[in-house]
Amino acid sequence: MTTATKPARRPKAKKPQGQWLIDGREPLNDDERIKQEDAGIAVQQRVRDIYAKQGFDSIPAEDLAPRFKWIGLYTQRKQNLGGEHTGVKTNAELQDKYFMLRIRLDGGQTTTAGLRAIGEISRDFARDTADFSDRQNVQLHWIRIEDMPEIWDRLAAVGLDTHFGCGDVPRVILGSPVAGVAADEIIDGTPAIRRIKDEYLSTDEFNNLPRKFKSAVSGSPRLDVTHEVQDVAFVGVDHPEHGPGFDVWVGGGLSTNPMLGQRLGAWVPLDDVPEVWAGVARIFRDYGYRRLRTRARLKFLVAEWGIEKFRQVLEDDYLGRKLADGPAPEPWEADRDHIGVHPQKDGKFYVGVKPAVGRVPGTDLVKLADIAEAHGIGRVRTTVMKELVLLDVEADRIDSLVADLDELGLSANPSAFRRGIISCTGLEFCKLALVTTRTRAIDLVADLEARLGDLDVPLGISLNGCPNACARTQIADIGLKGQIVTDDEGNRVEGFQVHLGGALGLDANFGRKLRGHKVTSAELGDYIERIVNNFKEQRTEGEQFRHWVVRAAEEDLQ
Repeated sequence: MTTATKPARRPKAKKPQGQWLIDGREPLNDDERIKQEDAGIAVQQRVRDIYAKQGFDSIPAEDLAPRFKWIGLYTQRKQNLGGEHTGVKTNAELQDKYFMLRIRLDGGQTTTAGLRAIGEISRDFARDTADFSDRQNVQLHWIRIEDMPEIWDRLAAVGLDTHFGCGDVPRVILGSPVAGVAADEIIDGTPAIRRIKDEYLSTDEFNNLPRKFKSAVSGSPRLDVTHEVQDVAFVGVDHPEHGPGFDVWVGGGLSTNPMLGQRLGAWVPLDDVPEVWAGVARIFRDYGYRRLRTRARLKFLVAEWGIEKFRQVLEDDYLGRKLADGPAPEPWEADRDHIGVHPQKDGKFYVGVKPAVGRVPGTDLVKLADIAEAHGIGRVRTTVMKELVLLDVEADRIDSLVADLDELGLSANPSAFRRGIISCTGLEFCKLALVTTRTRAIDLVADLEARLGDLDVPLGISLNGCPNACARTQIADIGLKGQIVTDDEGNRVEGFQVHLGGALGLDANFGRKLRGHKVTSAELGDYIERIVNNFKEQRTEGEQFRHWVVRAAEEDLQ
């Protein structure tokens, strides 16, 4: 007797992912079609010639989104549309006729003249709004298309621009805010950042990537550019044979599918950083997934290939040579920020201050520029923690400067709560947001200081208005992801999913998410007070919050 057997199923053919060197360049979605038809910053000229003269209603949809992103413009959210409308109404229904404008500050570098220009633009065209971002940029709101030509002209006069501020392009290149001046610096990465921008970003080569491409170059031992969550990062190390250079990391990123970057295991000298950066960007351009935007980040390619194959392809196909092996960066377990007064290698000092969640009115930026110049300061830096750093302070002017800054609300000695809190834009202006974040974070800091005073260990608190993690919720001590939740009376209200104990560094992780644990916005102060007090009661000597979270009982985290 013979047994009938079912014919073997043919494996389903894999769908093309839009990888240019594998699948060809035929666009697989509208985003890719639009980019192929006209990517890059050519739309800027149409703004000057047409839209600024004819107004918002003259802008065609395919320029408004996505092409305007290439020049740093997003439409902002209509006012008084609560989070319940997000994901229900279309983008066209959610957007206002005003824009968020992102001013690019590569390496976080500007001057007092640049700071004053940003402040004046904010005052004159943005209803006095100015928010420093966790990517060292400045974001303005309430921008009218009619005002953009003058805004660009004012920025250009002080060496600033909005090119590639958003969009499927290389975003601003993060850099140590104290590059070239810090007494403990391993190597100054500024020349590499400038060459990347001048030699590569000035061409059309990278104006159509699968999605955004985030970069960082820092030679600081403080590891001050969140290198673990960048697409590509260069971290200062001292090679035992070759001397100071950079360790290379690829494939980091957060959002709804977070992944930590991985070391290539390669050492790169300063002069070679731009070439290696371009090699990694070209791999992303040629092999990155373009069919689904949810997978169109370098981290997914690195995860599929593995780090060994990625290095091999980079060396063999894009550089044409092998890279030297090198050491990992030394761990830095203290604060990665630059708050306070610190020595420079030239005998002067730099002073780091923390605006509340990075928000400084434009009129105050003008005052800050005046204060800085009155103290002989010409260079200002921004940081990934939304701080401002003033360079080149003479020793005998420190006290006067710190006092003037404090009077402006910019403290060089903030509480742990003020120092460690960041937030995204939130419901105030963002079309993706579900809850209010920035103003709530400002109020929360004042509330926690009143309830708890200060804390003798660092405490990072991140408020994010949606799951996309712009405020790095997964790697915060207390990460708060905005959601619409149900309160005790059955009402649908603003609230947060809680993540606890996230961290970068030696024990990098994405935090502990308690099953079903959510808090309403109204409960937020009570919840954080309770959990901080539990930590203070139970911690061992020298124990950090994130270490306590690992061993804490679940009921003590509720």
